[in-house]
Amino acid sequence: MPAISAKGMKMPASPIRKLIPFAEEAKKRGVKIYYLNIGQPDIETPSVALEAVRNFDMKVVEYSHSAGIRKYREKLADYYDRNGIHVTADDIIVTAGASEAILFAMNSCMDTGDEIIIPEPFYANYNGFAINSGVVVKPIPSSIDNGFALPPIAEFEKAVTPKTKAIMICNPNNPTGYLYSDEELITLRDIALKHDLYLFADEVYREFCYDGERHKSVMHLEGLDENTVLIDSVSKRYSACGVRIGAMISKNKKLMATAMKFAQARLSPPTLGQVAAEAALETPDSYFDKVLKEYHARRNVVVSSINNIKGAFCPNPKGAFYVVARLPVDNSDKFCQWLLEDFSWENQTVLLAPATGFYATPGKGTDEIRISYVLNVNDLKMAMNCLEEALKVYPGRTI
Repeated sequence: MPAISAKGMKMPASPIRKLIPFAEEAKKRGVKIYYLNIGQPDIETPSVALEAVRNFDMKVVEYSHSAGIRKYREKLADYYDRNGIHVTADDIIVTAGASEAILFAMNSCMDTGDEIIIPEPFYANYNGFAINSGVVVKPIPSSIDNGFALPPIAEFEKAVTPKTKAIMICNPNNPTGYLYSDEELITLRDIALKHDLYLFADEVYREFCYDGERHKSVMHLEGLDENTVLIDSVSKRYSACGVRIGAMISKNKKLMATAMKFAQARLSPPTLGQVAAEAALETPDSYFDKVLKEYHARRNVVVSSINNIKGAFCPNPKGAFYVVARLPVDNSDKFCQWLLEDFSWENQTVLLAPATGFYATPGKGTDEIRISYVLNVNDLKMAMNCLEEALKVYPGRTI
């Protein structure tokens, strides 16, 4: 039998999706499952985006420019301008979701064996993108005890080696919901400039900030134009995950010219996806006001419910639609599987994501889970009831 590549063997299975077979078996037994494992919102996609696809009248679905449809990029630049991010259409490459943007960025900035520093826990697929690109992730720890704030600058300094080429953050953060402060972003800027590093910022949850907080982009930072790479997507902003349209954005002309060669190699981003994404830019503010209010209520249900469970702890995040919670369990992977295989309460159970998959350091996250609060408030209340009842009878409970 032909061999499988070493790179393929290293690719991690998704910690978010790996429990799906157990959920499918539970469904066959007639158990109702509350899916809190994946960031697939139940919020309706804006009607302007859906109508644009329905009314698409070209006779041929053609390739677009490899950087994306110019009209869309120009409108996208206007969107960023309204958010205080001043770029042109030529600073933007449209990609197949944020995933492809990260791959383009890593491959354009780093060679095999180069290192990227990422505070952990982090979005699990960053590991996969790094392996795909031959890049080594150097994790530095953040702690649930202080809400996953940025690690001290000394931790970054210790992680920098001659192989270090970039730092990556997600702001607001997936999986923790943490929103970086102005002071933390300035710290990152200073580190990037001192060591001549790229600063990648995954800002796909920009619109989801709570308690009166506002998002600050790395592209608001002065003196960092040559170092900054902004990663973005329409997936969460417009609840349009299946559209698969994202963007890689930078004012570094040499970097963007390099990334363009990767864009040309894959020909073009999805044409119909760009049609939907361009139309979505016309979404009224009232849509976001309603969505933000809904997520705010959902967050409050999840955080308060978990913190009312004996031995459990959940920080109160300021952004995105995720929380990482600490539970009184011996092993979060084992617990999440047990929920599907051996537990039900009133013929219901919950599908969670073990937090171990969001860490690169072995042994981290073994008593933590990530919850994606993408269900309505009533369903979330039922899901939290299931979780509380499960912890009362779980054989591996530690309290």
